[in-house]
Amino acid sequence: MQNTSPTDAAAPTRDSAFSPLRYPDFRLIWTATLIANLGTLVQGVGAGWSMTELTAQHEMIALVQASTTLPIMLLAIPAGAIADLFNRRRVMLFSQGFMAVVSGLLAVASWQDVLGPWTLLAFTFLLGLGTALNIPSWQASVRDLVPREDLPKAVALNSMSFNLMRSVGPAIGGLLVAWAGPHAAFALNAISYLALIYALARWKGPEITSTLPTESLGSAITLGLRYVLLSPNLLTIILRGFLFGGGAVVMLALLPAISRDQMQAGAMTYGILLGAFGAGAIGGALLSAPLRRIWQIERVIATAFCGFALGTTVVALVPGPVLAVPGLILAGGAWVLALSLFNVSAQLASPRWVVGRVLAIYQTATFGGMAMGSWLWGSLSESLGIRAALLLAASTMLLGAGFGLIRRMPDFPEVDLDPANRFHAPALRLNLKARSGPLMVMIDWNIPPENTEGFLAAMAQRRQIRLRDGAREWALMRDLEDPDIWVEAYHVPTWTEYLRHQQRRTRSDAENFDKLLTLHRGPERPRVHRMIERRAVTDYHDIPILEVPKVP
Repeated sequence: MQNTSPTDAAAPTRDSAFSPLRYPDFRLIWTATLIANLGTLVQGVGAGWSMTELTAQHEMIALVQASTTLPIMLLAIPAGAIADLFNRRRVMLFSQGFMAVVSGLLAVASWQDVLGPWTLLAFTFLLGLGTALNIPSWQASVRDLVPREDLPKAVALNSMSFNLMRSVGPAIGGLLVAWAGPHAAFALNAISYLALIYALARWKGPEITSTLPTESLGSAITLGLRYVLLSPNLLTIILRGFLFGGGAVVMLALLPAISRDQMQAGAMTYGILLGAFGAGAIGGALLSAPLRRIWQIERVIATAFCGFALGTTVVALVPGPVLAVPGLILAGGAWVLALSLFNVSAQLASPRWVVGRVLAIYQTATFGGMAMGSWLWGSLSESLGIRAALLLAASTMLLGAGFGLIRRMPDFPEVDLDPANRFHAPALRLNLKARSGPLMVMIDWNIPPENTEGFLAAMAQRRQIRLRDGAREWALMRDLEDPDIWVEAYHVPTWTEYLRHQQRRTRSDAENFDKLLTLHRGPERPRVHRMIERRAVTDYHDIPILEVPKVP
C-alpha cells in the first residue's frame, strides 16, 4: 500500500496554476523532466527527419510516430500493474536508465551510418518500451508529490513541461540536425536522461507498507481490467481518449511530410512548426483551470475536439508555413486541454491501490488510438494526398465531439477514495496459510419489509464494489421461511486475497456499508461467516468401513 502523503512544504497558494511547484520534490522532478523532455523532442526531430532522408514513403515516415506509441499500447497495462505492485521510484529509475542506453546506441549507429528505415524503427520502438514502463509509475506518483486539490494543476504542469520544450525543442532539434546531423540529436537525448535520473535518486518516494505478499502480475492485470469494466465513468474517459488520440495524432504523424512535400521546406521549418504546436499546448495548459471553473468537463472536452478539427483544417488548406502556424497553435492548445483532463479524470476516479493500472489502461486506449491513427492517416496520405488525410481527420474529430451526446464525460468526482482502514482481521481457530482457500464469505442481514427497496438499491451498489475489489460469484439470497433474513455471499480464492479485498475498501465504499447498517434491524451488527471450502468424498471406495466383530 503506497503512502500518499506529499512532501512537507509550506501551504501553496491555491489560485495559482503554478502552485504545485511550491512542493520541493515535485519542483525538482518537474525541472529535471523539462531537460529530459527537451532531449526527447530533439530526438523526435532527428528520427522524423532521418526517415525522410532514408525513404520517400509517407507511410514509413508516419510509422516513426507509430513505433513510439505502439509499445505504450502493448505494454502499458503490465507497466501499470508494475507501478501498483512495486516501488514506483525504482521503476522510473530503471526505465530512464534503459532509455539513456538505447539513445546512446542509436547515436552511435547513426554516426557510423548503419541506420536503415527498419533499424531506425527498431530503436524508436525500444525507446517506446522505456516510455511505456515509465509513464504509469510517473503519472501515479504525481499524487504522492502533491495533495489531491492540486492534482489537476500538477497534471497540467506536466503537460506544460513537455510543451514548453515542444515550443523550443523542435526548433533546436531542427537546427542541430541541419548543423551536425541526426546523430547529434540522438546523443543529446541520451545525455538529457541524466538530469531525471539524478532527481529520482534524490527523491525518497513513498514506502510500500503492506504486510501482504506481492500480488502476481497476472492477477493484478486481471483485477485492473475488471475494475475498469465495472466503472462506467472510467469506460467513458477511456473511450473518449481513444477517439481523441486516433484523430489528433494526424498532426504529429504527418507533420514531417507536410513540411517537406506540402510546404517544400526543410528540417528547420519542421522544427518551427512543431514549436508552434508546443506553444499552443502551453496556452492550453494555462487555460485548463479557468475553463474548468466556468464549464463542465464535457463542454471543455467537446471544445478541444472542435478546436483540433479547426486547426487541422487550417493546416490542410493554407499554402505555406506562416499561415499554418495559427492552426498548429490552436491544435496544440486543444491537444493539452483534452489529454490533461482525461488523465486527471482517470486519476480522480480511481483509488490508490489500482490507479497505476487505470492510468495504464487509459494510456493503452489513447496511444493505441494514436498508433492506429498514425498508420491510417499515413496510408490515406499516400493514396489520397496529405490535404485529404488532414480533412478526413478533422471530420473524425467533429464526430468525437458529437459522441459526447451519447457518452458524456463525468465531472471530477467529490468522492473520497482514500483507504477506509476499518477492517481488522478476525481471530481464527483454524491454522490457515496465506494460500489457503477457496473461501466463501456470507453476511446475514435482518431487513424489515419497509426497508427492502432501499436495501436492494444499496446492495446493487455493494455488488459492484465487491466484484470491482476482487470478489467472485457474488450473490444475494433471501430466506424462504424468514423473509426478513437476507444473506450476501461471495467467494475469494485464498485467505490472502480476502485480506486484500478488505484493504481495498475506500472511504466512499464505506458509506455504502454505513447505509446498509441503518437498514439492518437488531442491536447486533450483521453476522459474518468466513468459510473455507473442502471437497466432499465422492468415491465410496474411499470411505473407511467399520468392521463389526462377530458374536459367538
